[in-house]
Amino acid sequence: MDSKFLTKTNEKSTTKLKPPEDFKVVLLNDDFTTMDFVVEVLMVIFHKKLEDADKIMMDVHLKGKGVVGHYPWDIAATKVEQVHIAARESEFPLRCVLEPA
Repeated sequence: MDSKFLTKTNEKSTTKLKPPEDFKVVLLNDDFTTMDFVVEVLMVIFHKKLEDADKIMMDVHLKGKGVVGHYPWDIAATKVEQVHIAARESEFPLRCVLEPA
């Protein structure tokens, strides 16, 4: 084996890792998706309790959008895709987007 690959170093790394940046997952209101479906999505995909799901659903209904939570990008993007798949399968136009936190 070549000894140039076995060289030791005493240098210490000064690179500091930052925690991953969070993104807001936001549900958007539409005139066709039922409130029951929105609550179900919040409980199944986002693991919200019924009370929290109802509150977020009412924000979506009354304010036009509702913040579901803050997640690292990869988790947030996965959740958004899961919402879109569930909505498509149930023939609802429910939209979900990511916003910087």
